[in-house]
Amino acid sequence: MQNIVPNLWFDDQAEQAVERYLEVFDETSLGRRTEYNETMAQQSGQAAGALMAQEVTLEGFDFVAFNGGPHFEMNPSISFIVNCPTVSGTEALWQGLMEGGKAMMPLQEYEFSDCYGWCEDAFGASWQLMHTPQAPERLIVPSLMFVGDQYGRAAEAIELYTQVFDNSEVGSIHRAPGEEGDDGQGPVMFADFTLRGVCLAAMDDDAAHDFQFNEGISLIVNCADQAEVDRYWDALTADGGQAQQCGWLKDTFGVRWQIVPERLTELLWETDPATSERVAEALLQMQRIDVGALEVAAQG
Repeated sequence: MQNIVPNLWFDDQAEQAVERYLEVFDETSLGRRTEYNETMAQQSGQAAGALMAQEVTLEGFDFVAFNGGPHFEMNPSISFIVNCPTVSGTEALWQGLMEGGKAMMPLQEYEFSDCYGWCEDAFGASWQLMHTPQAPERLIVPSLMFVGDQYGRAAEAIELYTQVFDNSEVGSIHRAPGEEGDDGQGPVMFADFTLRGVCLAAMDDDAAHDFQFNEGISLIVNCADQAEVDRYWDALTADGGQAQQCGWLKDTFGVRWQIVPERLTELLWETDPATSERVAEALLQMQRIDVGALEVAAQG
């Protein structure tokens, strides 16, 4: 099981987006589909029985497509690098993702790649496509871009995340030249690292952007038990992080996380409707998820 899963927030277009992704990516599959129960529907303004979340796997990488309404929009602060083994495959994927979308950097040759492009698809998700000859198959890597008030903090974030999460390591960090008088370490031009076995990337960008990290893309951390929930929650809300509702939080860099125990899924979606409603009502009262309180609610 992938232990960190990007959650993509759609304005009631999750089904259409997933259909598009199933068409344009090579290796795909669908996972669990969850629908709004009465309690969650009333809270969110959605219709009971409507799609809430669809799990989808693209090129071996798991995502959740979430129908959350118009409250949040995805933006390029978190994008998805797709390393493609062939130029023709890169071009084909670009064509599919660009249908109804827009180019942020056109697909062409750059100093760092013979075939690279950055686009935003019709549903608001950002993709960086790169011909990577050494890749045996397509590989998707979430990429965090630190802009605005967070510019210059990419290396700090990598250090924190690799300390907090197990099975983590720092890969390569490429920096711009430092200024005279500092430690010679400038902002991060590109870095890769691994958290719980999941590959990610990060960079600093000092351009004037009108976006920041937000709830449009969050990172779900699947936890085995309450102890794991508490450990990640405490670490990621420290030093200026903020607790949010239903297991969501904002860390000190503004990145949104969902700290989710496996038991929540079992109680909320794999039980009878009455139990599910009671668990949902209890969940809506929580910030950090309390597995024991959910168990009590499930028992009625």
